[in-house]
Amino acid sequence: MGIISLEKADHLFWLGRYTERVFTTLNTFFTYYDKMLDIEDDVYKKFCEKLAIPMVYKDKEDFIRTYLFSENDPNSVYSNMLRAFDNAVVLRDELSSKTLSYIQMALDCIEHAKDSQALVYDLQPVIDDLFAFWGCLDDNVEDEECRNIIKCGKYLERLDLYMRLDYPYRQIEKEYNKFLNRLHKIRIGYNLSEVDKLSEIINLGEDWKSRYYEAINALWRVF
Repeated sequence: MGIISLEKADHLFWLGRYTERVFTTLNTFFTYYDKMLDIEDDVYKKFCEKLAIPMVYKDKEDFIRTYLFSENDPNSVYSNMLRAFDNAVVLRDELSSKTLSYIQMALDCIEHAKDSQALVYDLQPVIDDLFAFWGCLDDNVEDEECRNIIKCGKYLERLDLYMRLDYPYRQIEKEYNKFLNRLHKIRIGYNLSEVDKLSEIINLGEDWKSRYYEAINALWRVF
């Protein structure tokens, strides 16, 4: 196993973060989309508040199209999928063309769904492609350090989103343990004091929410 440069480690880490960001936020969007159609027109505002997304949308129609497909909105699903693709392209040799192809397919799917009248149906393949990407990663990426850095980014992002989106404590604890497992296997520097602080907060159990903002800030200062 060769030494991974800091630049390459950064691409691996953010590939993990951006793929997970698309996966979890798109899944969550589907839930809010149903509520917008059937129950509460402006429920998207709660979605944005939880994810600290600036309220720049005029109404639910503007939110739906802009949040999903805008290249100019840095918080959009499309923008995050494009960032994942940009990181993946420079890692072609590490990932293999087959693994990279699932990122390309997910990006293409979002682009093709822009004019869709059945958004949930036409965007579901994005979720499937990301599942396939992660499975292909385990099968085709021989370098364990590469896999660990990607998954470290993936689980850090998932933990951050689960905390913001009020997931049950048991799921937050589970993802935190996955994150720690990968963190202890990588050979890049991280802030041990912030990890210890985060462990202290997570170990509070259901009471972790009393230190919510401290936990979110600690996550962002781990690296």
